[in-house]
Amino acid sequence: MSFNLRGAIMANIKGSSEADVEATIQDAIQKGEEKMLPGLGVLFEVYWQQANEHQKDELCQQISAGLQ
Repeated sequence: MSFNLRGAIMANIKGSSEADVEATIQDAIQKGEEKMLPGLGVLFEVYWQQANEHQKDELCQQISAGLQ
């Protein structure tokens, strides 16, 4: 049996408002549960697909700086 986790997550968050997205991110970070990581990954993928090159560069710089 094959399960498309990405598709299931997208179906679950489709139509979410900005406040819903922020609450999802905050909740995932605060709880720190491993099971939330795929959802955050899908949100990151959505952002990345919509971002222009400047936004991608800036995001990579911020993440890199946060890893120092």
